[in-house]
Amino acid sequence: MKPFVSLAAAVVFGIATLSAQAADPIVIKFSHVVAPDTPKGKAAEKFKELAEAKTNGAVKVEVYPNSTLYKDKEEMEALQMGAVHMLAPSLAKFGPLGVKEFEAFDLPYIFRGYEDLHKITKGEVGAGLLAKLEPKGVKGLAYWDNGFKVMSANKPLKMPEDYKGLKMRIQSSKVIEAQMRALSAIPQVMPFSETYQALQTGVVDGTENPPSNLYTQKMHEVQKHVSLTNHGYLGYAVIANKGFWDKLAPEVRTGLEEALKESTDFANQIAKEENDKALEAVKASGKSEIYTPTEDETKALQKALAPVHAEMSERIGKELIESIYAATGFDPSK
Repeated sequence: MKPFVSLAAAVVFGIATLSAQAADPIVIKFSHVVAPDTPKGKAAEKFKELAEAKTNGAVKVEVYPNSTLYKDKEEMEALQMGAVHMLAPSLAKFGPLGVKEFEAFDLPYIFRGYEDLHKITKGEVGAGLLAKLEPKGVKGLAYWDNGFKVMSANKPLKMPEDYKGLKMRIQSSKVIEAQMRALSAIPQVMPFSETYQALQTGVVDGTENPPSNLYTQKMHEVQKHVSLTNHGYLGYAVIANKGFWDKLAPEVRTGLEEALKESTDFANQIAKEENDKALEAVKASGKSEIYTPTEDETKALQKALAPVHAEMSERIGKELIESIYAATGFDPSK
């Protein structure tokens, strides 16, 4: 009887082992470069919560904020190699990847507000842009708002001539480079995680960011002046390694897609709220003087930056830019 008992025990042990293996959750590493208390940081945590719930524990999401895994220039390559599974990079990051059309989001003053923006991110134009990532091994899943950008420096920024000669930190984007040059500033491409120190030591003079990034990275502590220009938009695309995503079981993907939809609604809802709170916190700190440009000053800035649209049309695609104008009702001549 002993051989029989041993065989039976082995079978039971094998079944138990397979059950344990089947119960092991799929680990999704989600990396990003901003603080946990920013709109993106909070949205990533909301996605984790929803993804794990909607897949009944079949998925475990590990969120790595603040460049703890990869910096700006490293994260996209890490995703393509499968070292990380999901990212939410700023839309400017897709230009260096070879999908220059995303740089349309960087064009100054192309969106008059969130209503204009969402006609693109929730419409056919936005969906078409996400589809262009697939040949790069990247699955585009959703757009998350951060907000509209302000300018900061250690001098008041009111008129276009105030930017002349300033070394302005930017993320990697040919459009944003052209924007700064149109203001006679000197663009300095630099990782987000290094910006505070660069501002503190005078390596750069100023930068542009939504208020939530400015505040959570404490940049306001080393910038005496903040101008509420709202000249450009900073948003993110939630993306995944395409090979990893495509291999997921259909029911798991369905749960993740539901989690993405809800976390996207959450992200977009809190974006303006978080930026408003951050701006109030900057004001309360007394470290930076907040300035709201007059209508004439805003018009002067718009006029100075208008040529960037035409200058970048060959790079981004004139047809794409015109499709955004058509969808939002934007008139570049005004």
